[in-house]
Amino acid sequence: MEEKLVSIIGGTGLGDALAEHIADSHFCDIDTPFGKPSAAVMVGRLGENKIAFLNRHGKGHKLSPSEVPFAANIFALKKLGTHAIIASGAVGSLREEISPGDLVIVDQFIDKTFKRQSTFFSGYGAVHCEMAEPTCSRLRKVLCSEAEKIDVKTHPKGTYVCMEGPQFSTQAESLMHKGWGGDLIGMTAMPETKLAREAQICYALIALPSDYDCWRRQENEKDKQALLEEIIENLQTATNNCLKLIEAVLTSDSKLVCEDCSCRKSLNLAVWTDQKRIESSDKERLEVLFE
Repeated sequence: MEEKLVSIIGGTGLGDALAEHIADSHFCDIDTPFGKPSAAVMVGRLGENKIAFLNRHGKGHKLSPSEVPFAANIFALKKLGTHAIIASGAVGSLREEISPGDLVIVDQFIDKTFKRQSTFFSGYGAVHCEMAEPTCSRLRKVLCSEAEKIDVKTHPKGTYVCMEGPQFSTQAESLMHKGWGGDLIGMTAMPETKLAREAQICYALIALPSDYDCWRRQENEKDKQALLEEIIENLQTATNNCLKLIEAVLTSDSKLVCEDCSCRKSLNLAVWTDQKRIESSDKERLEVLFE
């Protein structure tokens, strides 16, 4: 039986740290119908798990959020045999109680992106996946359970507002996002989450708060350079905390892949177009998604 792959999506810092712990690592250069992914995918072993790591922003953090090839990234991981994804990403906090350096296991999203390819199925047919619970509740429970065993403050849920960027929010927007019920503001979780669901992959997200968004005025109007250095330090702390959690999860006895999970069957009732009306070339091109 083919070994099931667990993939990690994150930034350069997390990838460099993970690389020190991954055994038998090698890089896979993958082509997809949606172009090349952000970077070559590192594949290896950590604990009992075969894992892959994809740097979302590419080598040297070259890609801005709107330029990340999300469809190619998720398709490439699916093509490699990925059954579950644990993603991470930097965010701003919209809540006093969510401090920079904490971790948040995201359970909900508000999608404000508008430039990005958000589906694999344009031109294929009408495909409507359920998104009421946008992350895998089963995988989230594993993350929350393992987080209780390590010395890292972790919030078990949170609503992530995903904006287009690359500019940050105005203060009016930040206050509006708070009023909507948002807990975090970021630029990278969408459409990644939606595409993972279309690819029938279990997906969970660990958010890394690096600062408070601009709804909260800075104390004594800190010097901009000092503020940037503080944000970078907070992000490094959150990244280190995220690494602790990911290592704990991957080396635990927790079941990360479950073929009975509803995420793994998300296309069963999603294709509304008559199969006879779908081009055979399109079926062949996207066959990987249905496996």
